[in-house]
Amino acid sequence: MSASPRFLANGDTVMVVEFGEGIDLKTSSQVTALATHINSLGLNGINDLVPTFRSLAIHYDPTYLSFDILEEIVRTTLPDLKVNHHGRREWLIPTFYDPQMSPDLMEVAERCSLSIEEVISLHSQVAYHVYMIGFLPGFPYLGGLASKISLPRKETPSLRIPERSVAIAERMTAIYPNESPGGWYAIGRTPMTFFDPLNNPPALLAPGDQVRFKPIKRDEFDHLSDQSEHLAEQDTSGPPT
Repeated sequence: MSASPRFLANGDTVMVVEFGEGIDLKTSSQVTALATHINSLGLNGINDLVPTFRSLAIHYDPTYLSFDILEEIVRTTLPDLKVNHHGRREWLIPTFYDPQMSPDLMEVAERCSLSIEEVISLHSQVAYHVYMIGFLPGFPYLGGLASKISLPRKETPSLRIPERSVAIAERMTAIYPNESPGGWYAIGRTPMTFFDPLNNPPALLAPGDQVRFKPIKRDEFDHLSDQSEHLAEQDTSGPPT
């Protein structure tokens, strides 16, 4: 572990271990590796672990652990912390790209001086890294969007982005698990369920996962939408070519 993280108190029940200032794969990998390791320790008093782009928030019960003791435990683990990419989960997300269901698809193509087919190709040929889950329950922030289709967030957010919309903004893509206002550009729709409070864990994706999008036709989208189970596929096709 090359970086020396900062240990910050967020109230009296949360420790924030901050690894860096920016958004990059190295920092994200350190965050997820620490979360995995702390979880494996099975410490009494740890209530939750929340990875973000550059930090890990450790929610703890001070009647079991003091801030100083928890910091000592974390510092002791850092020199030997191993970032392991071999165990990450890889997902293939079926996605229907169509202007009638995703009205921003046409605008993205026009603003980027591309055809709709080129937008779909650029979006679906990338392996994305899940940096964090936030904003909405199960909402994944996926990094690695092609620069040719990178646009800033909308100046005026949409009042309604349909649930299961696949959207883009800046150099990221994301999926709206539920209908919501939002400033991202919706370019596709997936039949998959990304958050179910009855599941454990309730969010399908997790920080450190890898995601690719698989373009599908309308009939396949309708067929998969009628199924009640999760529609995730393990991605066994290898890296995009």
